Amino acid sequence: MAKALSAAPVQAEDWVGEDVTPADVERALWQLRDASAQETEGPDQRTSVMTHLAWVPAEWREAAVDTLAGLRERHPSRGILLFPEPSAVDGIDARVSVLAFPQEGGRRNVAAEVIQLTLRGRRVKAPASIVTPLLVTDLPVFLRWRGELPFGAPELEQMVGLCDRLVVDSREWKDPAGAYRELRSLFEQTAVSDIAWRCTRPWRRSLAGLWPGIAEAGELRITGGPAAEAMLLVGWLRSRLGRPVELVHEASRQIESVAVDGAVVPVPREETDSSSDLLSAELDELSRDEIYEEAVRASV
Repeated sequence: MAKALSAAPVQAEDWVGEDVTPADVERALWQLRDASAQETEGPDQRTSVMTHLAWVPAEWREAAVDTLAGLRERHPSRGILLFPEPSAVDGIDARVSVLAFPQEGGRRNVAAEVIQLTLRGRRVKAPASIVTPLLVTDLPVFLRWRGELPFGAPELEQMVGLCDRLVVDSREWKDPAGAYRELRSLFEQTAVSDIAWRCTRPWRRSLAGLWPGIAEAGELRITGGPAAEAMLLVGWLRSRLGRPVELVHEASRQIESVAVDGAVVPVPREETDSSSDLLSAELDELSRDEIYEEAVRASV
């Protein structure tokens, strides 16, 4: 997995606006680009590989900003963070900044653009018209949705319609079983990534290493870990075996042990990826993950 470089970014002065339009934001972005070129040594190299959207309710704001900062130059992109405030007076507030990262062995710089939009009142229900003019033409669009997915809500339907890949973390959901049933309807609309699924990968490898003995498994007992991870693990096993497997789960923060029909599964090597590392790995994926989709279908 690619790691962030240690070079410190050079940041142009932020632009902040209240009650703005998408055209105001575009204009500010171009002005800050010019400013960053003057403040860095040598010409800026624009190497955006995607537009990275993030839908960020208030309780996830700090975590989302920290995660985006951790991505740094690993994924040169235009990042657009949407902060919905449905109870506020109608309008859009914005903060725009450009980051330039000096590269080793040369004078050129890679720039990352960050647009933070606070959608107030009725603007929450019409994000597509606001975001579309700000997308980078002809590049894939990744959407990270923090927290619960409001299935059937216009904001989710519009944003899914814009993105090539939806990235969620089902550990953030209060009722993953119910959400998995609804999530299946999105599989034909866009590629879906789940950070909880990636977190189960070490245990899936350990379980796969028990083949062919695991073929007769009747019970999967998981001690610890969030419900989402346990459900995805048993869903994966059911989908691979093509038959029911009973799940017995005692929830806590982290999976401590896994047993198949009473036989303890070898504990995998611990992976200590940060939230930025986990998201970065999902941003490297471009195609649908059919094994994940099958695991979700079999989990409930």
